[in-house]
Amino acid sequence: MTDLPSKAHGSAGIVPAGPGDAPAVAACVRAAYAHYVERIGREPAPMTADYGRLIAAGEVWVIRAGEGIAGVLVLRPQPPALLVENVAVAPEHQGRGLGRALMEFAEEHARAEGLAEVVLYTNERMTENLRFYPALGFTETGRAMQDGFARVFYRKVL
Repeated sequence: MTDLPSKAHGSAGIVPAGPGDAPAVAACVRAAYAHYVERIGREPAPMTADYGRLIAAGEVWVIRAGEGIAGVLVLRPQPPALLVENVAVAPEHQGRGLGRALMEFAEEHARAEGLAEVVLYTNERMTENLRFYPALGFTETGRAMQDGFARVFYRKVL
């Protein structure tokens, strides 16, 4: 099984991804986003990212589960904000608070870096996210087509 607690608490267990993690990170992300392909009509952007490059840049954080990866967070400083480029939880680990823990970690990381806000975007067809982010205190700041995707943009001032 897994060495994860039944519920995630805080940022404990969230660590930087290492160079050898790229295949497991990509697998976690692909599994987490697979059900959106039909809804969106193509693979969501996180499914096509170069995780080896992102890991080398120090932008990827993970929650480990045994030999695998249960959750992935991609963060990119864009002063005065921290961009959450991607948050993904493997389907078998969803519903345990890992997504919320990853988002809490993003806020802690932004504060530690002296950044004033966290920003992110999601696809407008990922309707679950349109409820999730406001529940975490994020405010919708706009909607636009970007890179061929209908995106909804959010911001949370820290």
